[in-house]
Amino acid sequence: MTARSHWNGVRMRTTQAAADPDDAPRAVTLPVDWDDEAAAALARMTPGRGPVRLATEAARWVDDIAAGPHAAQARSLSCLLMLRQAAPTESLWTGQYDRRPGFVVNLAGFVQPGAGFVADDFVAALRLVCAMLRDAADRKAALRNGELPFPDPAPRKGRKVRPVEDDTPLLRQVAVAGDLLLTNLDACLATLGLDYDSDIARDVACDLASLATLVAHAGAGADALLLPPARSVVPGLAETARAVWREAAVETDAPLPRIETGFSAPGPIDALLGVEACGLAPIFSPLRADGRLAASTLARLAHRRLSPEAAFAAALAGETVLSLPDAQAHQAMHRALAGFVDRMPARPDPAELPLRSLLALERGVRRSLPARHGGFTQKASVGGHRLFLRTGEYEDGTLGEVTLTPARESPMTRGLLDTLGQAVSIGLQYGAPLEAYVDAFAYTRFGPAGTVEGDPVASYATSLLDYAFRALSDAYLGRRLPDAPHQDDMEDAPSPMLPLDFPDGSGGAPPRRAGRLRLVG
Repeated sequence: MTARSHWNGVRMRTTQAAADPDDAPRAVTLPVDWDDEAAAALARMTPGRGPVRLATEAARWVDDIAAGPHAAQARSLSCLLMLRQAAPTESLWTGQYDRRPGFVVNLAGFVQPGAGFVADDFVAALRLVCAMLRDAADRKAALRNGELPFPDPAPRKGRKVRPVEDDTPLLRQVAVAGDLLLTNLDACLATLGLDYDSDIARDVACDLASLATLVAHAGAGADALLLPPARSVVPGLAETARAVWREAAVETDAPLPRIETGFSAPGPIDALLGVEACGLAPIFSPLRADGRLAASTLARLAHRRLSPEAAFAAALAGETVLSLPDAQAHQAMHRALAGFVDRMPARPDPAELPLRSLLALERGVRRSLPARHGGFTQKASVGGHRLFLRTGEYEDGTLGEVTLTPARESPMTRGLLDTLGQAVSIGLQYGAPLEAYVDAFAYTRFGPAGTVEGDPVASYATSLLDYAFRALSDAYLGRRLPDAPHQDDMEDAPSPMLPLDFPDGSGGAPPRRAGRLRLVG
């Protein structure tokens, strides 16, 4: 493999990594500045159980796609991977040509200290990977599944059909030659000193996405190209975009096969490139998985001329050093980029928890309520038994604490309800969904039960817990549950308190005495 020689002179280290915690670790050799997550991703993409060397695995796909007249491009492809600027998708890395090939481009890898975003290198890298994708699609088109037209049915016997000569290259029949996926947008903006949730950051993101789309659609003609954004705050980016547009607007007689642009999804390739947040998603946490400050956090602090120690002191003093983006900022970026790439990922849901909270909950970290928090207190009665329902909320309005306090019940009942409220609160703070508690406790049947007074959310409850969790469902899930059918526990039971009258006995027997009413204390 000739591409292995391109890694000579690169300092390497060997670590133990496994694709799954249950698998036996393997020896993985990779550059010294690559983290353990990249080693685990490399072990995942390499079949077998033996040692893994990045230079050997990279040489497989480099020598495969940089073949023939493109052999001189093997060094450039290796350099893109060394600098963690671009890498092929998993299907192309593993040689699965029956699936659509593609490249993942790390936007943060084209930001250099002191020079900003190197637009010329970015365009050169995009043109290189687009040429490699088209060449690979041309040579491997016979292996593609589901993207080639079906052959004409075989003629019946005795029927002469003149064959139609179709000299169209097989590549022209392929719908899409490959994908060009952008990733690590927020880290790129952080290195440029821009906050994710700002108009300037969204303008720069649109510039980068439109530039990639123009390079991918080169030769399609002016009518098929989108216009680059009118303004750009990154020096030299607007001029590069206009020059690329003029070149791409020249329509050719034989249009190049289409390459679609989009954003990457979480996978081993993003981990291999050292991506902090895949695609266009923001970086919701200033810390890495090991608890250290992320590279994007250090970059934003450096642009604010703050050291980590000074930022920590300011945070202890109650100042907001860095404003972390939320789901609304993610949705605003999604709306801004729509139309500048061919395929957009699913629209983020702003009603969900911020991803930083979800990541913390996945690691088993309890999300405690702040000392001063919001919530409400509801006083109601169920069947004449009063109950106080109190809630505690996080800053984003989600439920984090529940307290159930009956007014005049036995000490055992008060203790059980108080303990149940604490158990539910701990579960909510560890990420348990409120829907699960509502499904478990709504419509439970035990006394006291009856008419609900003081809260219009219900008119009848089968128990105190039935009312409480139906009220929580209405307040925090936006789902009002209907009342259960009324059930009179004494409907079919006999009444021993009433006198019993028996009819006259047959055969002249004297009638029985009617029972007298007794008071049972």
